[in-house]
Amino acid sequence: MSNKTTAFIKFVTPVLIFMLAFAGFSPTGVQAKGGGHPVVAYATRSDVTEALSRMPQLPPLPAVLGQVFERPRKMLPNRQSNTSPTGEDPALQTAAPVVDAPGTGANFEGVNNVNGVLPPDTVGDIGPNHYVQMVNLSFAVYDRNGTKLYGPVGSNTLWQGFGGPCETTNDGDPVVLYDHLADRWLMTQFALPNYPRGPFYECVAVSQSPDPLGSWNRYEFLISNSKLDDYPKFGVWSDGYYMSINQFSCKFIGCSWAGAGAVAFERDAMLNGQAARMVYFDLYNVDPNLGGMLPADLDGPPPAAGTPNPFAQMDDNAWGYSGDQLQVWNFHVDWSNPANSTFTFGQALPVSSFDSDMCGYARNCIPQPGGTNVDALSDRLMFRLQYRNFGTHQTMVLNHTVDANGADRAGVRWYELRNTGSGWSVYQQATYSPDAANRWVGSVAMNGAGDIGLGYSVSSTSISPSIRFTGRLAGDPLNQMTQGEGTIINGSGYQTHTSGRWGDYAMMAVDPVDDCTFWFTTEYYNSVSSAGWQTRVGSFQLASCGGPTDLAPTVTVTSPTNGSTVSGTVNVTANASDDNGVTQVEFFVDGSSIGTDTTAPYAASWNTTGYSDGAHTVSATATDTIGQTGSNSVNVTVQNASVVAIHVGDLDATTAVIRKNWNATVTITVHDAGHNPVAGITVTGSWSGGTTGTSSCVTNASGQCSVTSSNMNSKKTSVTFTVTGLSGGSGYTYNSSANHDPDGDSNGTSITVAMP
Repeated sequence: MSNKTTAFIKFVTPVLIFMLAFAGFSPTGVQAKGGGHPVVAYATRSDVTEALSRMPQLPPLPAVLGQVFERPRKMLPNRQSNTSPTGEDPALQTAAPVVDAPGTGANFEGVNNVNGVLPPDTVGDIGPNHYVQMVNLSFAVYDRNGTKLYGPVGSNTLWQGFGGPCETTNDGDPVVLYDHLADRWLMTQFALPNYPRGPFYECVAVSQSPDPLGSWNRYEFLISNSKLDDYPKFGVWSDGYYMSINQFSCKFIGCSWAGAGAVAFERDAMLNGQAARMVYFDLYNVDPNLGGMLPADLDGPPPAAGTPNPFAQMDDNAWGYSGDQLQVWNFHVDWSNPANSTFTFGQALPVSSFDSDMCGYARNCIPQPGGTNVDALSDRLMFRLQYRNFGTHQTMVLNHTVDANGADRAGVRWYELRNTGSGWSVYQQATYSPDAANRWVGSVAMNGAGDIGLGYSVSSTSISPSIRFTGRLAGDPLNQMTQGEGTIINGSGYQTHTSGRWGDYAMMAVDPVDDCTFWFTTEYYNSVSSAGWQTRVGSFQLASCGGPTDLAPTVTVTSPTNGSTVSGTVNVTANASDDNGVTQVEFFVDGSSIGTDTTAPYAASWNTTGYSDGAHTVSATATDTIGQTGSNSVNVTVQNASVVAIHVGDLDATTAVIRKNWNATVTITVHDAGHNPVAGITVTGSWSGGTTGTSSCVTNASGQCSVTSSNMNSKKTSVTFTVTGLSGGSGYTYNSSANHDPDGDSNGTSITVAMP
């Protein structure tokens, strides 16, 4: 298809109308307004790709070479310390769970921080044969058992050859959704080619088949020339793909709030690879306090034809609204005459009082066992706003983070809204915070049986950031999660990066095959690091779920242990159990089978000499009597080559006068345990007192290399250089205790150089 470029056409039609008539609730200080109008425009670029599987895989690249790239969280309007409840949340669940939580089915590693960026923006969805996960700047495709089929690759892999900013940038804020009505996939991210200046784009791709590795219809939409389309969130609807955005006017000195935005994309045209339009509403002049909205995302049967897509947002009374509430707006798009499209106020639903003020909305809020506190993201709804049509009634489920005890303990406030034909109302609500730990960045969904699954992050001063879930059955007592708390993975580390960035979102999906299994993905930490986040994907079923009546098996790799170093032939073992019996356990290394065992104790032999030295993943998949599977994996290091211990064998210094200044040069000699010189070793170190200079070098055939600090003035009479590390690949290990200096002018690790 040739590229399409059509100028924005603005239709001046009075279509935005406030309908503030529900139970006397209305935003305070805001006049009911009409006279808004949509902006209608064609995609500024479009085409069709060859199969993704045949396109070159662009490797994930660091966002900023050599450092972590932090995406600052942009504050929404009126987020300030408030006077909401200062004690216990009045909707806090106090009843104990009725039953224990189920175990997980699929449970596998997702994409980790391959791009060196914070936060991860984890999102993923399940289709009939694939699970597709996106994080900031990268994505990967898996089968339903967690076997990686593609990636991780830079997200711009999908946009290569397209031209324009979608190809030349890789800016993130990704969303992936499975469109079950069409059996297609949607993948999107924004493009900010001249940030902080405009123009600002949204890149949207729709698969041509159920296979995400096949061909895609690609579209570039110019959202605005002047307003940044931040935090785009999508929803699938029968007549369009709907998007909410938080808009900002950005200068070099920062970004200021510029209002919420709502966009509908022409789904039918995009499914067919045709020229597609968008209908866009800028809501700043309607109510400048609108922000953090989400569009409804459909699961299950579609609503009646012509049903508007509901948008929702939560509002704390401290932000200038009449009571804590949820606002529902209605986006009706008319593709026959887009000028008749409307975005209108529906209802303000009063809810049980909540306190959204976690730590004064500061980013460093949620405690970890160490490092710095991380972001609570309590100023907005968390993705998704899930919609279902049961015929007799419609439902939406949604969640956000609140202060559960008045002392900045994060809990998840969740809601089920219902519409039986006379408008939306709050059917049930509660805050889930069963103990002293913090639970936040949740995602909630309802399956076809009416059961609800809720996933979230959990952390405290004694609990490393981990991933857990809970749920309730359709017939259980209202206003509580009854199914206990399950664990997808326990973390064993934490984030030390001072930004504290976390999230910005997670995703709970419902399996389209059985319309009952829940799939959740978010981030966690397996080790202590600046920003070494990992992601996990886990599925679970609640007891009333249709289909198989027993639970998926559980399996744990018992040997080798996570983080261990192995060599030679290794005995890989696992424990597995199931309520109706385990038929086999299959063992894998890096996704390739190394053996299957049908009887306990389950084991397989792994000859590591056939694998490269370095990092590898060992996993076990258990299968039960009806074909359900459960998986577990550990990360190990293969080290078959002999390891050579190296140390500093000598430090020598020379000086030189350069006019009124002076230079200091330090020569480092590296030896092995037999005091033989070692070439190719990278020496790293530091100069004292903030002195600048070269701080690393690589040894030559004599085992020597030099670093220099230049142009020091006479006020600096001496400087000290300290060796901080020796590295040279997997075959060497640095034994600093063996450092020495035969001529005695240093201690073997540090040397002080005096001004000549």
